[in-house]
Amino acid sequence: MLNITAARKSRRQTLELNMAPLIDMVFILLIFFLVTTSFVKETGVQISRPAASTAVSKEKTNILIGITKDNRIFMDKREIDIRSVRANVERALAENPEGGVVIVADKESRTGITIEVMDGCKLAGAKNLAIAATIPTGTE
Repeated sequence: MLNITAARKSRRQTLELNMAPLIDMVFILLIFFLVTTSFVKETGVQISRPAASTAVSKEKTNILIGITKDNRIFMDKREIDIRSVRANVERALAENPEGGVVIVADKESRTGITIEVMDGCKLAGAKNLAIAATIPTGTE
């Protein structure tokens, strides 16, 4: 006599969903987005930039140096001394030789400090040097 339950079990196919390729694909996408994303470095302090009608936007900026209204200098979210600007910029340029330097000086900071920071950047070998400003909106 034929066993009916055994016949049914042999005809039934087990369906398995293999998750390994899906997980591999998710990790590949994650790595792709991490590699292609550009991270913006900030100076670490709130600075009120002066307005300039000739200001233009710069896309590639890797080194930001902030000067507050009380003439403190910040780079990579930490305060640095005026004497260490050159060494810090040299280190940053060693990591990325094509990087540009942008000085984000508060409009109430002393011009002499900004000039000293610019001098330190030039002595460090910075070729692309700019001072940040905002474009006036016309309502001021």
